[in-house]
Amino acid sequence: MDEGRSIRTALPDRYLKGLGVNILLLGIVSFLNDVSSEMIMPILPMFIKSLGGAGLAIGLAGGFRDSIPSILNVLGGYWSDRIGKRKIFVWSGYLISSVFRLFLTFSKTWHQAVIFSGLERTGKGLRNAARDALIAESAGTQRGKGFGIHRAFDSSGAILGSVIAFVLSGFFGFSFKLVILIAGVIAFVSLVPLRFVRERKGEPREAAQKINLRELPRPLKLFIASAGMFALANFSYMFFILRAQESFADKSSVGTPILLYILFNIFYAGFAIPFGSLSDRIGRKKVIILGYLLFSLTSFGFACLNSLPAYVLLFALYGIAYAAIDANQRAYASDLAPVQLKATALGAFHTTMGLMALPASLVAGFLWQTAPSATFIYGGTVSLVSIALFVALAKPAPREVSK
Repeated sequence: MDEGRSIRTALPDRYLKGLGVNILLLGIVSFLNDVSSEMIMPILPMFIKSLGGAGLAIGLAGGFRDSIPSILNVLGGYWSDRIGKRKIFVWSGYLISSVFRLFLTFSKTWHQAVIFSGLERTGKGLRNAARDALIAESAGTQRGKGFGIHRAFDSSGAILGSVIAFVLSGFFGFSFKLVILIAGVIAFVSLVPLRFVRERKGEPREAAQKINLRELPRPLKLFIASAGMFALANFSYMFFILRAQESFADKSSVGTPILLYILFNIFYAGFAIPFGSLSDRIGRKKVIILGYLLFSLTSFGFACLNSLPAYVLLFALYGIAYAAIDANQRAYASDLAPVQLKATALGAFHTTMGLMALPASLVAGFLWQTAPSATFIYGGTVSLVSIALFVALAKPAPREVSK
């Protein structure tokens, strides 16, 4: 406890701007974890391809990485609410991810790589709802800003991780497996700051033996339905990287896609806090709809354009779209959730997103083998449909915490 207080004392209040020290600590954990994760993510589609995997294998990998842990999102959130604890789920989730990243190093076939990369995400499924509930409880009425700060840490770690992957692969010629091994070691280091996170003393909640999602408020259910439609459009990032890779040859076919992925994360990190703060002022719905629209434009751009200047613009736009969507969807779900079911509601949200990810990436993989441009036309079209659905189901608009 004294160590936690010393951390707060060492940091001027202006850096936290009214937010709890937990926001900073969880941000540091996510930063280190994403350094590890994002050393792997930009090379994962190329790693799977090097093991003999084709477009459908990439779709399976991308879908499994979100869908396998999806059931754990709602279960982890439910268990967290029921026993009144958050930190144990956050810690266990990060530990599981660290272990399976090391296992990924030993993959000899694309089948093994798909399985281990999917199992690595079970840790994400276990921790997400409890961690987001902890952030929401620590941020108070500044949830948009709190989630934005957390995503900025997360994406900043992604930038550094991608840079490290580029340097190790491009300049030092490290194999994909060695880069993944180093990433696994860093993942274990990310567990250290969790030692100082403090959670409120929660009372165990009397609950039925089964999860009753009917208790969730109707506005939240309608939002989850709209976000689920967008998730069908939001296929794996790996197809964006493969699209860029196929446009270049020789060494640039590895280095250039990684650099473009770094650009994506720079814009993602740079716009996360501004969009979070903007949603606190003007409402989450407007910012989320803007994000959906930008994603549609990005997808159509990837379908029609095929040059380095175009990819620079499109990967930047991809990052801006994600900055508008990711944190604000979580914050909006948190706004609509009752206090006693906060983690359960966030778990239901994450589960829906995860369940939609598998068919989204499988469809994308199938279309890729027919014509890569068809994959992006599909994403852009379904994203536009999700905007219409969101606008229709959001009436009458529920009261948001920020208003």
